[in-house]
Amino acid sequence: MVMRFGMSDRLGPVALGRQQGNMFLGRDIASERDFSEETAAAVDDEVRNLVEQAYRRAKAVLVENRPVLDRLAEMLVERETVDAEELQDLLATSDVKVAAIA
Repeated sequence: MVMRFGMSDRLGPVALGRQQGNMFLGRDIASERDFSEETAAAVDDEVRNLVEQAYRRAKAVLVENRPVLDRLAEMLVERETVDAEELQDLLATSDVKVAAIA
């Protein structure tokens, strides 16, 4: 995301690392490093920040929806399976909170 598509506010919209190889000939695509150690450290920082943000968002959604998850767990303990209709009913009758767009 950061290196290939330039999706970083800090580094800007630049693609880093030249791609080599041809997947269709049975070889993996490898990338050649064409940037400095400082840029590599910045990429590492950006990736770490993105992963930490995603972790915090996922954890917040799970914590905020704990009562719904507990009810789902109870249903699974009782019957071992929950079909799509039962899950939809649970979600429709519960106050489910979704993750905020980052």
